[in-house]
Amino acid sequence: MDKQQYRILPPSTMLNPTPVVLVSCAEKEHPENKNMITLAWAGTVNSEPPMVSVSVRKERYSHGLILGSGEFVVNLADEKMARGVDFCGVKSGRDTDKARETGFEYMAADGLMTAPAVKGAPVSLCCKVRHVLELGSHDMFIGEVVSVMVRGDLLDEKGSMHLEKAGLIAYSHGLYQKLGDVLGFFGWSVAREDVFRRRMSTYR
Repeated sequence: MDKQQYRILPPSTMLNPTPVVLVSCAEKEHPENKNMITLAWAGTVNSEPPMVSVSVRKERYSHGLILGSGEFVVNLADEKMARGVDFCGVKSGRDTDKARETGFEYMAADGLMTAPAVKGAPVSLCCKVRHVLELGSHDMFIGEVVSVMVRGDLLDEKGSMHLEKAGLIAYSHGLYQKLGDVLGFFGWSVAREDVFRRRMSTYR
């Protein structure tokens, strides 16, 4: 590596971009106490069974709700939700009714007893906590996805999902950004030219 072209920085979580997710949860004993927290530290960790992770600081209000109920919902966010998503990331649910302030609405999450989903989100992954890893500043909740709720306008007449039409947003080094043009699809580097043209024509 030519050090004249790179600057060495201290170790940090510089993985970018990351998904912007709105995680919804509720208190087990009093499920009317609901909350939403915006997280950029979330990811896929397993396929069979399907599992995802979210990392939350211990002092966050949502941490106790998720730990107590053993449930959470990962709601993907689109451009229309961006301002409200940011609000849910800077305000605490201990003293703020985020649903009232943002206009977001809760709805029942398929397969869960306590945690709600967020109405209008493109996709909601309904999860049950399977493992909690204490890592330092954050605890990682690993949840098994027991159900996936997809907004109807993202499904075609054959039931295929078109998430490229959802207007999803990502988080990159402190900035919210919308996803751009489709560059290719899984396997496009080895696809025949006619297959590539046919598939790509559906994304324009």
